[in-house]
Amino acid sequence: MPSSLYAHVGIVGGGAWGTALALTAQRAGRQVTLWALEPEVVDDINTARRNQRYLPGHTIAAGITATSALADLASCDVVLLVTPAQASGAVARQLAPLVPATVPIVVCAKGIEAAAAKLMPAVVSDALPGHSISMLSGPTFAEEVAQGLPTAVTLASPDRALGEALAHALRTPTFRPYWTDDVTGVALGGAIKNVLAIACGVVEGRKLGDNARAAVLTRGFAEMARLGLAMGARLETLAGLAGLGDLTLTCNGPLSRNRSLGAAVGQGIKAADFLAGRSSVAEGFHTAPIVQALAARHQVEMPICAAVAALLHDGADIDDTIRALLARPLKGEGE
Repeated sequence: MPSSLYAHVGIVGGGAWGTALALTAQRAGRQVTLWALEPEVVDDINTARRNQRYLPGHTIAAGITATSALADLASCDVVLLVTPAQASGAVARQLAPLVPATVPIVVCAKGIEAAAAKLMPAVVSDALPGHSISMLSGPTFAEEVAQGLPTAVTLASPDRALGEALAHALRTPTFRPYWTDDVTGVALGGAIKNVLAIACGVVEGRKLGDNARAAVLTRGFAEMARLGLAMGARLETLAGLAGLGDLTLTCNGPLSRNRSLGAAVGQGIKAADFLAGRSSVAEGFHTAPIVQALAARHQVEMPICAAVAALLHDGADIDDTIRALLARPLKGEGE
């Protein structure tokens, strides 16, 4: 691929993940313009060459320019949308009159919009008609990506040639994108794994042991696969980086915000109290009831995800919920 293709990358979102992707794009030889909502983040990046609020301890290279004006992204060759899932539609609508329709958009938010129960690519496509919408997801902790540690992701685009070109544009010696045309599978895997990570956190917080965590992860993947297949995703995608890979990382990794939320809930702390005042977002909190609604719509059984929704939003008792899960009728593993 020619090195000049997608030479100027726009990043929408100055949080930890947006900043880590900006560092990655710069390492890939791209000029980067990073939009951040907070003026102090913009100033910190441009003057002190750091993002102390969201990603402390990392030097922001000179090839990255921060801005508080979305209009500054108009000259970019590709835009990565890295805002929280529940805000992505609104931000995309602000971008619509500013960025030419020829500019591809890569969604990097893992979640499902609560208002319309839509996956992120569909939400952004509605807001930016005429643009090619891709999705980047996979097992990624922002801190490790920022450090330049080895990472593999999935980049989904309905246009294989575009997906391949974008993968080459973002590739570095330690950041390896694989491409696919299964946008639904990549978007759904990244959303559901957050809910299941909360479940694994509850297991940890309640001190139920490693056996229980392994069971939740495995049976949770079965739930992910059932809903994914019902919604048109491919099993190989869900068993890949954006599904099982991300699920494994988020359920086990110490940097997982969703697992940490679940651990707090397992210890008896209310989710709202744990989340209050935190600058980072645990998307699984918003996603759990939406996954439950999608499962009902597609007539798919997802008892673990339903249990997480009940714990977070319905005031369900933890011990009663665990007992109810364990008392479910026995069945064949593939059923």
